[in-house]
Amino acid sequence: EEIQRETAYPDGKVEKVLKNGCHLIFFPNGTWKKVGSDGKTITITFFNGDVKQIMPDQTVIYYYADAKTTHTTYTDGLEVLQFSNGQIEKHYPDGKKEITFPDQTIKSLFTDGQEESIFPDGTIVRVQRDGTKTIEFNNGQRELHTPQFKRREYPDGTVKTVYINGQQETKYVSGRVRIKDKDGNIIMDTKL
Repeated sequence: EEIQRETAYPDGKVEKVLKNGCHLIFFPNGTWKKVGSDGKTITITFFNGDVKQIMPDQTVIYYYADAKTTHTTYTDGLEVLQFSNGQIEKHYPDGKKEITFPDQTIKSLFTDGQEESIFPDGTIVRVQRDGTKTIEFNNGQRELHTPQFKRREYPDGTVKTVYINGQQETKYVSGRVRIKDKDGNIIMDTKL
């Protein structure tokens, strides 16, 4: 671009005004700033390679060169971090966080302490504040984990529960109930 005016300051800073209306300011430490002809688009390139852009709508995009990470802050308060490995984190103004991992697993962290993870195969894991975990598998099976037991519910209505003492209880749709001790020995079986 053609330079319209150039000014050198006593502190070592140099400002160049281009004919297209852009301002370029060069600092002694190697950092430089470009103010677009609109006066609203600002790009600062730091001596360490970091780049900060301020867009006309006041969205701020900051690129961390060493970490190869981009941090975008929108005017509504949403912050998005994009990491070099493909992970993306969204931090919402209300405190909710959503993380998309490189394998496309999506984990949501809610302000009330609950978590939800959705895996690429369609499996959904929900963790409540008390630590209770619900897993919904893509084959229709569902699992519930509590401090007292783990329970798996099958699409046909069968429910198998394993208690912390190792005892297993299986309830079938037919009404049959089978209970095994921790070693797998049948204690009770109500064959109908």
